[in-house]
Amino acid sequence: MDISSFLDGLSIAVQPINILWIIVGGFLGTIVGMLPGLGPATAVAVLIPVTFGMNPVSAIILMAAIYYGAMYGGSRSSILLNTPGDGSAIAATFDGYPMAKKGQAGEALAISAVASFIGGLIAVVGFIFLAEPLANFALKFGPAEYFLLMLLTLSAIVALSIGKMVKGFLAMMVGLALSTVGIDTQTGVYRFTMDIPHLSEGIDFLIVIIGVYAIGEVLYNFLNIDKQKKEKKKVGKVWFTKEQWKRSKWPILRSGPLGFIIGVLPGAGGSIASMISYTSEKQISKRTEEFGEGAVEGLAAPESSNNAASVGAMIPLLTMGIPGSGTTAVMLGALIMLGLRPGPLLFEQQPETAWALINSMFIGNLALVIINIALVGLLVKILDTPAKVLYPIIVLLAFIGTYTLSYSVIDFFLLLIFGLFGLMMKVMDIPIAPLVLALIVGTDMEQNFRMAVLSSNGSLGVFFSSGVSIGLVILTVLSLCYPLIVKLAKRKKNMSEDEDQVYKSS
Repeated sequence: MDISSFLDGLSIAVQPINILWIIVGGFLGTIVGMLPGLGPATAVAVLIPVTFGMNPVSAIILMAAIYYGAMYGGSRSSILLNTPGDGSAIAATFDGYPMAKKGQAGEALAISAVASFIGGLIAVVGFIFLAEPLANFALKFGPAEYFLLMLLTLSAIVALSIGKMVKGFLAMMVGLALSTVGIDTQTGVYRFTMDIPHLSEGIDFLIVIIGVYAIGEVLYNFLNIDKQKKEKKKVGKVWFTKEQWKRSKWPILRSGPLGFIIGVLPGAGGSIASMISYTSEKQISKRTEEFGEGAVEGLAAPESSNNAASVGAMIPLLTMGIPGSGTTAVMLGALIMLGLRPGPLLFEQQPETAWALINSMFIGNLALVIINIALVGLLVKILDTPAKVLYPIIVLLAFIGTYTLSYSVIDFFLLLIFGLFGLMMKVMDIPIAPLVLALIVGTDMEQNFRMAVLSSNGSLGVFFSSGVSIGLVILTVLSLCYPLIVKLAKRKKNMSEDEDQVYKSS
């Protein structure tokens, strides 16, 4: 690291105008991240015209603030309404929403903000010292390695549907099937479009997320609205307890570096990072049975991970000119229009720009944790809204978010279909996460598998041809065996306890 360039970047980042853009971008990102369907990519794309005429450094600082601000905001609606703002916020619904239902909404929002802050801070430090070696590591990932990484993610999330593994596997298969709808990018063949032109581009995973989570949750709660009317809702404190922090701190510190490394891999993103961190924490936790019921570490880990991933995604963008996510792809186009050319020469030719961005992330994460904690008291009041008022608002936001994706009425019908499907899954106790994650990674997974096989002339040995791929295969097998290992360990423990009781009684 060049100390002089670092200090030059810091002096630019702390200029009043740039601090203003950091705060404005972070706040806008938080608000947009809360709205179903309007993720960080949409926010950055919509605000690109605002950057015209701006100083290029200020423009990239603003766009970056919007990006990781949306990562903070995405979990707000996940926790309060069980409605993820974006794919990376799905994992926040698993334990964040149950915490809110138990009267711990304030604690959940606070621990989420702090976890995001620490995860982002860890990632920024990693960015400073590890940008170059991690960028070189990412180059080792070919189609085979990307396929195996996505396979590991799916196997882990299905394996952790303990007691419902068959249902989880079926949900995953449905998600993979839905991901095949549209034009095959390699052959140009139309698949399962039913002669509907709109489906030629496939089914947007955000429609599925909004449908199964938001609409499905509203329909399910509507069936029990009379019972809910009699219940007095509690919002809890606006800060977490010492016990909650004690349970969360190590998951946060473990998940931050994990999310950062996954974020560096082009195409991986916050969705995979948050899912892997969640499943990892569930595997090593002594309170596995509490996950999905309101375990605070089940919220803290993915929140730390997905915010770290958003910072990690900047590494391939700035060092190689390769977008690491959909949002950074939008940012790449905007930067080129502003006259900046991300790539290997950026740190040599315009080091002050790169280091100003990195330093702005420190300031931005600090500003965002303050903004989000200040909003906790206001946000928890959402839970005081009468159900007959709140549910129509959620449905309205769901339809608005869906329409803004492609401005097509056909998406409304898809939204309703997946809303009913989400209701059915909830009634039948089928896990939703494997379905959504499979749909998110399905297309890339298929294309990477086919490219890997084609590059090896049909040989499956390509999936065992590197140290990275072999390591991923081993991790996948271990994740699938994990439930069996846990079951055998519990059985052995119970048998030993029974033997001790028999021995003592004799």
